[in-house]
Amino acid sequence: MTVCILGNGLTALTLAKALVNCEINVEILYNKKNYKISSSRTIGITKNNIDFFNNNIINIEKIIWKLKRIEIFSDNLKKERLINFKANNDHLFSIVKNKKLYQLLEKDLSKNKFFRSKFSNEKKFSFLNKYELIINCDPSNFITNRYFSKKIIKKYNSYAYTTIIKHDQIFNDTAFQIFTKKGPIAFLPISNRETSIVYSIHNSTNKKNENIEQLIKDKNFKYKIRNIKKIDSFELKSLNLRSYHYKNILAFGDLLHKVHPLAGQGFNMTIRDIKILLEIIKKKIDVGLSLDNSVNLEFQKQQKHKNVIFSNGVDLVHEFFNIERKMKFSFLSKSVKLVSNYPFINKMFAKIADRGVLF
Repeated sequence: MTVCILGNGLTALTLAKALVNCEINVEILYNKKNYKISSSRTIGITKNNIDFFNNNIINIEKIIWKLKRIEIFSDNLKKERLINFKANNDHLFSIVKNKKLYQLLEKDLSKNKFFRSKFSNEKKFSFLNKYELIINCDPSNFITNRYFSKKIIKKYNSYAYTTIIKHDQIFNDTAFQIFTKKGPIAFLPISNRETSIVYSIHNSTNKKNENIEQLIKDKNFKYKIRNIKKIDSFELKSLNLRSYHYKNILAFGDLLHKVHPLAGQGFNMTIRDIKILLEIIKKKIDVGLSLDNSVNLEFQKQQKHKNVIFSNGVDLVHEFFNIERKMKFSFLSKSVKLVSNYPFINKMFAKIADRGVLF
């Protein structure tokens, strides 16, 4: 039995590695000959998901940077701290460069006997009959356009700008985010000398990099910046797919859901999806059943409502602070600060962010 994965992005390789670890044959078909991954993009992964990644996919301890604290600030003159999430043990969150993770997975899979990867630009549907289960991780192929075009989309009228700053050495184990008048800016440490930046600017088009660089410098109050790498940008929108599957084809990754980057939960949602999908597949194999459309039906049944609730929760956080940005008063921020001081509530928020659920 061979599972077919469409696409060769980070989600596709992560899923492929999880499946070959279960001794399932995986064949990746991709239509981009020279897939390039940005060197300025990073991913935040929660502690619970790091544990799952290390135990079930591949050990990434050597390429992650662990954070023990996440702080949220308002953009007033005092840079008032609103929320402070602390780790009670090893760490709270980790940051990894997209490119490093991609290269690690690619190298490992290339040596695995259960894995094959090949270029295919076939636009006929006949090849679909070769596989009992197909997982589509490619947002731009003809199958996506044909079968997975019905989505609930919300555009934020915003662009996210990502880069990495090099700075003087500092003890760098705390991520912080400032809710500015233009939108949230996150400083995400990846070493004692480098920090990743994600700046979501409302009502923005692709401005010149010099302007974004200056905005980053203006909002920075912690680092002595030496260099700012090339700035990438992309339009921000949230997305939820109406139906997760078509016959034996399961949509996956960003095809299922996209969320605002302010909470750093996009890839975390995908890792949780992989966890559930693996559980379903393992149960099928254990009782001698084939991997067919029933996998897709069960996955949608278990995960769709959770993903919709979680993504709407992230959107609610965005809208909450967006109201304050529009109204130009600080009542909401002060309320957040007051509520988050209660240990139980702080712990509850941290658990939801870590596991995606409260219980």
